[in-house]
Amino acid sequence: MLPLERERVRLRAMRREDAGAYAAGAGDPAVRAYAHLPEPEYTEASAAALIDGAIREGLARGDLAVLAIADPGTDAFAGSLVLFGAEGDAIEVGFWVHPDHRGRRLAEAALALAEEFARRSGFAELAARTVPGNAASRRVLERSGFRPSGRGADLAPSGDEVELLHYRRTLTSRPPGRGRGAVAARLSAQA
Repeated sequence: MLPLERERVRLRAMRREDAGAYAAGAGDPAVRAYAHLPEPEYTEASAAALIDGAIREGLARGDLAVLAIADPGTDAFAGSLVLFGAEGDAIEVGFWVHPDHRGRRLAEAALALAEEFARRSGFAELAARTVPGNAASRRVLERSGFRPSGRGADLAPSGDEVELLHYRRTLTSRPPGRGRGAVAARLSAQA
């Protein structure tokens, strides 16, 4: 199912050549403040190792999809979108956009593609979380049809306990007979 593309954005598997742009974007102060990434710092080498290791392995297992948000014209890395934490008919989505690519509504377009991917994979709902201070993320989620579903302290991917706003988005027209096994099969085929 990957890559998926719309007018403004392409959603595709991460590649080794994305490592430099991933590391630079992950070092941006806004990404550091709001994304709560698992590692405190990324270099091009550590990002390449992550892409070749945990990211590729997660796709192969079908339980983690760390994808590139890319410019459809150049295929250049413009941000990251991750699908993880499948529970029943729901899967969580997270995202960040490289500072050089902000202001073009790429996150909204990428979320629409993530919704399509999740729906085709048999999920009925997307979940998302953000910190209260991340007004940009809240706007993107709300413009994308996500609705607030709660608030509370929880663990972020960084391992820090933070106050989080929870969001949900119901997906429409789910294919019959599909579920998490279909995601694993589809993700594994892309690895």
